[in-house]
Amino acid sequence: MSSLSTPAVLVLFVLAGVVIWWAGGLLASTTDAIDAHVGWGEGMGGAVFLAIATNLPEVAIVCAGAYAGNLSLAVGNILGGIAIQTVVLVILDGPGLRSHPPLTSVITSLTIVLQGLVLIAILMLCMLGALSPPTLVFARTTPAEIAILLAWIAGLFIVAHSEDRKTWRTAREEVAHASPIVAPKHQPRPIGHVVALFALAAVTTLVCGVVLALTSEVAAARFHMTGVLFGATVLAAVTALPEVTTGLYAVRAGRYELAMSDVIGGNAFLPVLFLLGTLLTGKALLPDAQGPDLYLTALGALLTAVYCIGVILRSNRLLLGAGIDSIVVLAIYIIGIGGLFFVAR
Repeated sequence: MSSLSTPAVLVLFVLAGVVIWWAGGLLASTTDAIDAHVGWGEGMGGAVFLAIATNLPEVAIVCAGAYAGNLSLAVGNILGGIAIQTVVLVILDGPGLRSHPPLTSVITSLTIVLQGLVLIAILMLCMLGALSPPTLVFARTTPAEIAILLAWIAGLFIVAHSEDRKTWRTAREEVAHASPIVAPKHQPRPIGHVVALFALAAVTTLVCGVVLALTSEVAAARFHMTGVLFGATVLAAVTALPEVTTGLYAVRAGRYELAMSDVIGGNAFLPVLFLLGTLLTGKALLPDAQGPDLYLTALGALLTAVYCIGVILRSNRLLLGAGIDSIVVLAIYIIGIGGLFFVAR
């Protein structure tokens, strides 16, 4: 890849992003059908099927980084990806709903708040792991990475056992039924056909993730950007494209909780990839986290907290065509990324 010219590298980078965008739409529609067949709620469907599938580019980036012996790009992409994927909810709230009630006001349960709190807990475990000694490795893993994995699994268990509880349903559930957005009607496909399409989209996303990883490393070096900075900005934006496409499909189909769960549940899954990186290399990733990495971790937790508060408050007020919480998230993110350039110096 390093032998290619810079324009060729950039073309491959963009093409991989375009294909990932296309695959995201296919993942959304097939996940919807699989959810209906399996009988899982929107929260679990978004947190498992959709969240893992849309984060396959990050899986590929970690594997490619482990193979190349350079995981700084992957670390920046994981932690920076959490922040920028949270900002995807701003797109879904504004252009996605097109001046309809704010996204957080049409969520019909507090499952999203549960997922957000689990994500914040996982991010705190990341910070604790970053402060651990790098020699604290047992069986090619670290206590922090095991704790992150257990917290993610526990979060899935909690969501699965709380989604259908009436005590978690809000008194304003009728908002979703009153929404003018109607789910599109499709002819039901055989489940085998749906699963095959889902697998095709997932494999395509994974392969394009490898292309992104290889081209990103070359592009970062040629534009003299650090792995953390490039991974947290440009690469994180491209790898967030599946969440944009799946989220737009979900909100326009009236599957609001699926859209938010895909983003927040996917963010909770991302730190689990630190365990994958350590297993592949035998070297703890989190203790090597630098100041910019911890900065991005805190930024991701802060943005998640804003949306958790938004779901609880359920304000119907719009500002600039989006919910107030989304505007606050966008402002914090812009200020935060601006600050990153000073922290990364």
